[in-house]
Amino acid sequence: MTLDQRPNILWIVSEDCPPRFGCYGDPHAKTPHLDALAERGVLFEHAYSAAPVCSPSRFALVTGVAPESNAPANHMRTIAAKPAWLRTYPEILRDLGYYCTNNVKTDYNADIVPAEIWDESSRQAHWRNRPDGAPFLAVFNFDDTHEGAVLSRNPFVVDPDDIRLPAYLPDTRQIREDFAQYYKNVAEMDAFVGVLLSQLEEDGLLDRTIVIHTSDHGGVNPRSKRYCYDEGLHVPLVISAPGRYADLFPKPGTRIDAAVSTIRIPATVVDLAGGEIPTYMQGHSLARTSFDAAAELAFGMRNRMDERYDMIRTVRDARFRYIRNYHPHRPYGQHQGFAWLAAGYQSWETEHRAGRLNEVQSAFWRVKPGVELYDTVADPDQVRNLAGNPDYADVEERLSRALRAHMLAVHDNGFLPEGSPMEGYDASRETGSYPLARILEIADAVPRQDPAELPRFVAALSDPDATVRRWGGIGVLALGRAATSVAERLRVVLDGETDVFVSIPCAEALARFSADGNAAEKLARLAGADSSRPVRLEALSALTALDFDIVRAFRDVAATAAEDDDEYICEAGRYLLLQIDGTYTPESVIFPWEKLKVPQEFAAKHERARKLGGAAFRAR
Repeated sequence: MTLDQRPNILWIVSEDCPPRFGCYGDPHAKTPHLDALAERGVLFEHAYSAAPVCSPSRFALVTGVAPESNAPANHMRTIAAKPAWLRTYPEILRDLGYYCTNNVKTDYNADIVPAEIWDESSRQAHWRNRPDGAPFLAVFNFDDTHEGAVLSRNPFVVDPDDIRLPAYLPDTRQIREDFAQYYKNVAEMDAFVGVLLSQLEEDGLLDRTIVIHTSDHGGVNPRSKRYCYDEGLHVPLVISAPGRYADLFPKPGTRIDAAVSTIRIPATVVDLAGGEIPTYMQGHSLARTSFDAAAELAFGMRNRMDERYDMIRTVRDARFRYIRNYHPHRPYGQHQGFAWLAAGYQSWETEHRAGRLNEVQSAFWRVKPGVELYDTVADPDQVRNLAGNPDYADVEERLSRALRAHMLAVHDNGFLPEGSPMEGYDASRETGSYPLARILEIADAVPRQDPAELPRFVAALSDPDATVRRWGGIGVLALGRAATSVAERLRVVLDGETDVFVSIPCAEALARFSADGNAAEKLARLAGADSSRPVRLEALSALTALDFDIVRAFRDVAATAAEDDDEYICEAGRYLLLQIDGTYTPESVIFPWEKLKVPQEFAAKHERARKLGGAAFRAR
């Protein structure tokens, strides 16, 4: 196609937004504009984000590269080094003659400078500012569906009593209101979509513009954002192409059953613009007329979420979700300062502490199973774990193999500790720097939590590679009480180990299961202000997992962390301090509003909440 024949592209991203739309079958949704868009376009029933939180997922959305390929982009809110050779999709489209704008969120989790990749990135950015005759790519991000939306209590558009709560949540008024609140924000987002479509019509551009709507990830209620279930990863995805481009996609009104990932959208827009898709982009273009529901897969991941470390990898086909938990010794319900501002999390933990939860609702607060498998058709809430069930052994084996192959293919950096010099696309691929296949031989044994693996983990503690040793230590820790049988070996390791990221899991295992005061003291030293941020966060998490009677001797460490200028160190320290002092409640405000460092576009909203004491965003 010549430049004047190429389509304009309008890409609308609703933040933190699961597909609670009429076109996705939600009976409470008020989404007429999106429903109409789906009728004249293609709707993807099973679209999933690369990560269940904004920063890592947005790295994938701007680069077409999985965040775990380029650590530390796999962690929530950091600054990964973008390889010099990697070009984002707006840079590619600008070279093709497109006028590219972003309104307005970036949060790319890397040292990507918005002014260098966009023609304009601001609240005023709009296709209407383009040079005469230039095709455009215009991205609009809708902020008011963000997680912070549930901190408000505006007049409801849905009766809280009419909502079906998922089985994993208790039925409380606070949780019902969190769900009901969000429908108003989705309705506002739909109206925003309507305005943009009206502007296209006013400008006579409807027949020349392909419209894409999706979200950066799922959310926002408890066990959604930050978690690798469908509620955290499932996103809406609708692509509507006018008649002149209709042959690029299935016929209008088609609903695609195949599992697809939003990591494919960058390749799609490059393809639509007539460019050559770079080989480093890890997803195929969605501009095609057929999809194979039996073969296509969508992968997702979780590493550090705010102040809490975890490691989860997952794969989804059209029906089943497979999850592998590499930190099964940590519960899902690790406290996180920002998430716990929501009444839903506070209410859920209150019910947990009061002993009023059933087995399904309690699972979030217990240590995780190593492997999870869910039939999402029979069990849409994903509460009946089929892993180990012989009736589903073929499914489990197929998805397990696919996940491992994917992790090797993208050279998953997630097994490296944050801050490692081997992190990054190029650094992790240098010969001998990061022997991923050999690391997986140890790390993949961790989720099994089989005491028979103990000799394997102990042997790994002597490996010349620090990452292999680290996973040997994590494996011992994840076995729990079995660690007591190798306590002397762990003490020898601590005496001679030079890598702190190996020392931390070994010290936690000794302190938790052998009541070793020297090991607890080592963790306290590593949690001190002289350590780097990742070391402090890991050590603080380890201290938080210990009996608080042991940790009380190190109250000063928690108190120092609680005053730190770093948001995440502060949150981890405040929570630990309240637990040591016995004053914690689920309503305790841990999030440090007074220290908040946020992108410019969120400053006003967060400042307003801070002035209200951090309790909630009030009605606007």
